[in-house]
Amino acid sequence: MRIIVPMAGMGKRMRPHTLTIPKPLIPIAGKPIVQRLVEDIAKVCQEPIEEVAFIIGDFGKKVEQDLINIAESVGAKGSIYHQEEALGTAHAILCAQDSLEGKVVVAFADTLFKADFQLDTNADGTIWVQKVEDPRAFGVIKLNEQNEITDFVEKPEQFVSDLAIIGIYYFKDGAYLRNELQYLLDNDIKDKGEFQLTNALENMKNKGTVFIPALISEWLDCGNKNATVYTNQRYLEYIKDEKDLVASSATVQNSVIIPPVYIGENALIQNSVVGPHVSIGNNTKVYDSIVSNSIVQESTTLKNGNISNSMVGNNVTYEGHQSDLSLGDFNTLKE
Repeated sequence: MRIIVPMAGMGKRMRPHTLTIPKPLIPIAGKPIVQRLVEDIAKVCQEPIEEVAFIIGDFGKKVEQDLINIAESVGAKGSIYHQEEALGTAHAILCAQDSLEGKVVVAFADTLFKADFQLDTNADGTIWVQKVEDPRAFGVIKLNEQNEITDFVEKPEQFVSDLAIIGIYYFKDGAYLRNELQYLLDNDIKDKGEFQLTNALENMKNKGTVFIPALISEWLDCGNKNATVYTNQRYLEYIKDEKDLVASSATVQNSVIIPPVYIGENALIQNSVVGPHVSIGNNTKVYDSIVSNSIVQESTTLKNGNISNSMVGNNVTYEGHQSDLSLGDFNTLKE
């Protein structure tokens, strides 16, 4: 089994947090989004992961090594491919063509999920979906009586289905997928100016490939600051019974911790109330503050703050009052 993770986008909706790192490396409950994604897919697949291939932009050598480390953390080889120009989802996946062999999961790295199923690896293909109240903003699928996918419909104006495609796909034959993606590029088949995966899926279906749905129980978006803070909240609820959410090297002095909370290595919490639903990164210090429903990254100092629904980056110094913050890396803010 291989996992292909396209993540070359610039993450503009997450600025300033994506000025120094790509969005999928922003931490959720102490681990990067993409690491959570890869680990959760590995659990659903129920078989060893041979390779995790990341398709990225020009993110630098440190990011590339971080991604390889994530692959190795699930016992897989890590591979790095580059997408120099954003030409659509089909083009992005094809950038990893050398890894499109055998059983493949393609997962776009701006979403997390909660699933209660085991992947049927004998199926030709599986599209992971979530029921949504308003399907007009999503690509959706239609099913027949045999629970097979008959149509892919992009952002339907009229109701055709409430099963939205979340951006995770399983293919039994990666080489077959590669050939279909290459066919789009060779014949300049575009939709809205880009090479789209859904066009390849439609062609595969028309050739007899049977796609089935896999219904997840919760879909967690990391597209912007508020969505990411909410995802952190939900993820902490998932893992609240796990041990070691508060690192043994963290120091908590004269403070109240309201679970679920993640506190990283060598963090210091002093004269403060932290939680619920807070992630504190390694080496971060919180003094005389109230912090709830927030993500605070590494090597940051908070003093005299009352923050909620906030994201605070790495190497930040913040002294202030009540706030809803979105502070990127290496900022200093004193109110």
